[in-house]
Amino acid sequence: MIKTLTVVFCIAVTMAMAKPASYTTKFDNVNIDEILENDRLINNYFKCLMDTGKCTPDGEELKRNLLDAVQNKCASCSEKQKLGSEKIIKFLYEKKSDLWKQLEDKYDPTKIYRQQYVEEAKKLNIEI
Repeated sequence: MIKTLTVVFCIAVTMAMAKPASYTTKFDNVNIDEILENDRLINNYFKCLMDTGKCTPDGEELKRNLLDAVQNKCASCSEKQKLGSEKIIKFLYEKKSDLWKQLEDKYDPTKIYRQQYVEEAKKLNIEI
């Protein structure tokens, strides 16, 4: 009996480790374009991510998962989250480079992740 439980436990642990848990999709329908077109909203999300302002529920979720997503190449992201991330990154890099630099300094101070994303950046026409 103990051998059976041990085997079942080992299989369960292996399966749990093989497939990363997904981030919640509860906020996947947030209108990203609406946010990117509104400086007040951009600044609110920025302050949330920088720990200098309050967070909305979706901002809190973003902040909670941002570093993990960067470290793991968005392995737990839904397809919609991946596409949204690309859109936001391209926008910040091109239109709000000062905010992008501050976020990068906070979440990738050693620039280790920046180097991991060179190919993805090229696909978005971002020169690193």
